[in-house]
Amino acid sequence: MKTKLAKLVVLSALAVSAAALSACSESKAVYPTRDKGASAPRMGNEPRETVFGPEGLFGDKKKEKGDAAGIGVNSFLWRASLDTIAFMPIATADPFGGTIITDWYQLPESPVERFKVNVFILDRALRADGVKVSVFKQVRDAGGQWVDVKVEPRMATDLENSILTRARQLRIVSTD
Repeated sequence: MKTKLAKLVVLSALAVSAAALSACSESKAVYPTRDKGASAPRMGNEPRETVFGPEGLFGDKKKEKGDAAGIGVNSFLWRASLDTIAFMPIATADPFGGTIITDWYQLPESPVERFKVNVFILDRALRADGVKVSVFKQVRDAGGQWVDVKVEPRMATDLENSILTRARQLRIVSTD
């Protein structure tokens, strides 16, 4: 089973490497740019910019200036998380709360086990403790039912490190 876990870690590392290499090619992904220092989500006292004009379609007269619309997360960590787990089907993604939940993913060469990943962006700054990954694993028993099994903690740490590496790459590219 350790070799199967190693395969998943290798696949995630390959996904990060492929994303890094694709960033070096001539057809680079183009992300929206902002003024330097404006990549962080807005603070509660800053006006919202929406397609319907300042403060939304009907205005925001009822809200006091200090109320925030949601929890802001670091855009580099968010994009890096999506890039890193792009090989897995995404069940839900909440950019305001900083939560990405994947659906179960089976390795093609191992149909008796499957994995699920939850990524939580915890901070607005690009910090090592700004991302938390939880990995879940199930194996099929003799009766054909999926049974939860323990996942090696290093697997979540390796995914977190891959996300942080990709976030640093995105930040470097954005400053050029």
